Amino acid sequence: MILNLRTLTTSLVIMLSLGASANTAQASSGSLSLPLQGTSSQPQDLTLEPAFWWAGMHNPELQLMLYSRDFPSLPQQLKVDIQGQGITLKSLEYTDNPHYLFINLDLSQAAPQTFELIMSSTDLASKTSASKTNTPLYRLPYTLQGRAKGSSERQGFSNKDVIYLITPDRFANGDTSNDNQADMLEPVAANSPSHPSNPYYPDARHGGDIAGISQHLAYLAKLGVTQLWINPLLENNQAHYSYHGYSITNLYRVDPRFGSNEDYKALVAKANKLGLGVIKDVVVNHIGSNHWWLNDLPSQDWLNDATKTQLHNRESKPDFIQSAETKSSAIKSSVTSPRFTSHRRTTVQDPYAAAQDHIDFVDGWFTDTMPDLNQSNPKLATYLIQNSIWWVEYAGLSGIREDTYSYADKGFLAKWSKAVMAEYPNFNIVGEEWTANPITVSYWQKGKINADGYTSDLPSLMDFPLYEKLIASLNEPETWDTGFIKLYEMLANDLVYADPSQLVLFEGNHDTNRIFSLVKENIDLYKMALTYVLTAKRIPQLFYGTEVLMTSPIEGRHDGLVRSDFPGGFANSATNAFTGQGLSESQRQAQQFVRTLLNYRKQSPALQSGDLLHFVPQDGVYVQFRCVLNAPLSSEQNVEALKSLIQNNSQTRHNACTQPSADKVMVIYNKNDKAVTLDINRFASVLGDSGAATDIISGKTVSLNQVITLSHAGVTILELKPNSKSKTKSPQNAGLPSSQDSMLTRNQANALTRAHTNNCTNNSANNLAKNSTQKGTQS
Repeated sequence: MILNLRTLTTSLVIMLSLGASANTAQASSGSLSLPLQGTSSQPQDLTLEPAFWWAGMHNPELQLMLYSRDFPSLPQQLKVDIQGQGITLKSLEYTDNPHYLFINLDLSQAAPQTFELIMSSTDLASKTSASKTNTPLYRLPYTLQGRAKGSSERQGFSNKDVIYLITPDRFANGDTSNDNQADMLEPVAANSPSHPSNPYYPDARHGGDIAGISQHLAYLAKLGVTQLWINPLLENNQAHYSYHGYSITNLYRVDPRFGSNEDYKALVAKANKLGLGVIKDVVVNHIGSNHWWLNDLPSQDWLNDATKTQLHNRESKPDFIQSAETKSSAIKSSVTSPRFTSHRRTTVQDPYAAAQDHIDFVDGWFTDTMPDLNQSNPKLATYLIQNSIWWVEYAGLSGIREDTYSYADKGFLAKWSKAVMAEYPNFNIVGEEWTANPITVSYWQKGKINADGYTSDLPSLMDFPLYEKLIASLNEPETWDTGFIKLYEMLANDLVYADPSQLVLFEGNHDTNRIFSLVKENIDLYKMALTYVLTAKRIPQLFYGTEVLMTSPIEGRHDGLVRSDFPGGFANSATNAFTGQGLSESQRQAQQFVRTLLNYRKQSPALQSGDLLHFVPQDGVYVQFRCVLNAPLSSEQNVEALKSLIQNNSQTRHNACTQPSADKVMVIYNKNDKAVTLDINRFASVLGDSGAATDIISGKTVSLNQVITLSHAGVTILELKPNSKSKTKSPQNAGLPSSQDSMLTRNQANALTRAHTNNCTNNSANNLAKNSTQKGTQS
């Protein structure tokens, strides 16, 4: 019920009698409460979202959503005036529910200030305008804050980063006093983590919170991660199974069992000082069944399939959502029969799909406790867009991870991603499209030219196709068509992506079984998996606890066990991964391996942004290179490189790994249990005259004469630095320019090819190449 939600930290809750005056009191949380004065009538709540905004945003328009049962039954009776500087009231909008009002403002000329929204009710019965009377309803103070310096230019997560995923309820309990809250339905499990006698304990709340994350930021920074993706922290006031955060019941409030909005903002600020960004987990597809909207929906089309759930705008719905006192948030089965999603995500793109199949996927509910939002409703669409921007601006975020991306209305998704990225051009968003099909994933990325004309502004997606092949290839025997070859051939599918390097590749997440278990607790395969993720031409992501070999069942979904408590994050933990106390030798080795590789990657341009070159796996050995030029090629070198392309009729893209002057990292994956030798002559085009390399894990020098001895299964990571002679080689030996630094486009290469085909002279070809290079440099 609305009356039970007065503690909302960012919903503006105001209690006024008709025509009464009151003093304002701004709480530290951002809520504003005005008490009744001089009246004996019962108070009525007015909810206003968002509670405040900022001046100087890229999009100067703001839509306020107000809810009150004191609004007149006829919308035309409402009158709204603005008292502020540079603020224009554009329009008022209504729905079929008279308890809601939407106010559209133009803030293009507004500076930071607190202004007033003055609302009154007009007597329509009067025959003349002179005789009409206005009855005061509310005087609402509203604040436009000043933006933080450089807010619009904030840098989002990128290939330079390593993302660390945290399930907050399971990471660390830093403040036991917030474990249980009077206004929250589900308490923390009574039994302790060390004695999980309750069979439902894995799916119960454990007590982890924002304070627990904050207290261990130094550990994460030392480990070498640079971004924290935290599963949803917003309020999930559900009776059961609410710890995961995906059944949100208030989109503007951090769940008090995790902390407050202010705690979240402080966490981000503290993390930033240690070189850590924070990525917010956002859900636009659905909400929790105990969201306050469901007591009195803003409109009959606010939810998908609402008619089947008998959600009508009655004065009250005591049978729909039970009160907090009953300790139940479930929708009663007697009034619930929603259509559930088919999960057939290809129906969004399939040119032959029946319309009903598409509707069944997009409009269906996940469960009866997750009502599906109708983002095609323009007011709801604006609400969700503003909510995402509000959190970025308020908390100082560096990214968004968008849950169940393709399940929402795709027209809305295009508007949502465009609006967020327009507000923050250097920001980043990664969407979840859980499929092993790269074509399905590629459909949603910015820059992809789709046959149906659909365009997106979503920069990144989770690379589930490559993840699936990584797990399969490591577990399969090495044959002609199994093992590493599957991983090798999957990369050829990068052609379907607009920018495959911007995908987020992971070794696991909160929905997948643990990597150490999936590779049958084989430490060598585990190291190969992590190395592949951290050295791939992708943005890498790790799941909390992977660095200390956390385990899970292998088959099926076991979410509660996958999201087990981090060692040392809770009282009575037998081991402590933060300090190393009680860890096994294998756990210590794994943690050190991850720490070494992560911190090396932080200072390796080759692993962050370098080109990728790989060789077909042979005899259980798979070799990849990541390379980056340490100096741009001269125009003469670019010309020679293009001539080489023409003469050899080559389709090879520009790659820094063919350049003697590049910094290179060589990664060798070996599945052989017995010692094998690797003939390095096969890699001469990349190794050049490099005589030695440095093993970045052991720090030892490795000779690159004729063979490399691989004593056992595992991964070897070598750093190759160019010889001083390589930097002064003649242009004739330059090879191909780097994709990062060449400044030569495919069109330029095609122009040279056409010139060669037409039997142009070498001089004319050289002139054309020089002109192309100059144009490329100017652009």
